[in-house]
Amino acid sequence: MRTSLRLAAPVLAGALLLAGCSSTSTPSASASGGVALVKSGTLTVCTNPPYQPFEYTDASGKVVGLDMDLTNEVAKDLGVTLTTVVSPFESIQSGVSLDTNTCDIVASGITITPARKAKIDFSDPYFNADQGLLVKAGSTLKSADDLKGKKVAVQQATTGETWAKDKGLDAVTFEDLGLQVKALETGQVDAVVNDIAVLGPFVKQGYLVSANFSTGEQYGLGVKKGNTALLAAVNKTLARIHADGTYTTIYTKNIGTAPAAG
Repeated sequence: MRTSLRLAAPVLAGALLLAGCSSTSTPSASASGGVALVKSGTLTVCTNPPYQPFEYTDASGKVVGLDMDLTNEVAKDLGVTLTTVVSPFESIQSGVSLDTNTCDIVASGITITPARKAKIDFSDPYFNADQGLLVKAGSTLKSADDLKGKKVAVQQATTGETWAKDKGLDAVTFEDLGLQVKALETGQVDAVVNDIAVLGPFVKQGYLVSANFSTGEQYGLGVKKGNTALLAAVNKTLARIHADGTYTTIYTKNIGTAPAAG
């Protein structure tokens, strides 16, 4: 079991304290291009590890991953440094982390949906994502029909949770991916449903990704509603890194293969 799975609960508790401390902050500093930031000289990003390869804690305790690499490029273009705040995914996807000025930007494998767009201003999409099925090695579960009558672990407030409930499955909700996999390990559930890109690392731990459910989902980086200056800066960075090859480097480093053409 990865260290980050064991630390999921205390990290979350720390995140709640950070969120509480940050709620009285107001954007005050100005970065390159006149972008107002919560903290001077810093682009603060809220994220919810463990969600490898998008955000997870490395051996030194630093939050790393594809989302952190992307937001670091935004910070560099703004001429500031990047700081991460670990937050519950619910507060990230609902816009609460942004509305309370806990952070400037949210990056946590967030699927762009109409409901979320009502609360967050999203960047251009940066990643195509489907749902996947994680099971123990030797399991015969391979389809939505196979999951009927089984207990399926889903992550709170995610599109995977919505997918499972729409299929009429017995969905058991957990705070994060680490807790989902722990429930599979201990036999509390029969399978895990989450974004397929984050399930691959668990194959090395003896699990099996037995199905890909195509959903047409795309990830976006999020900023506070109406923060047009920061949104424009984020999209400018995304356009640059696609043009100069940086995105391909980041994608390949974290996913293990180059992004599909087109």
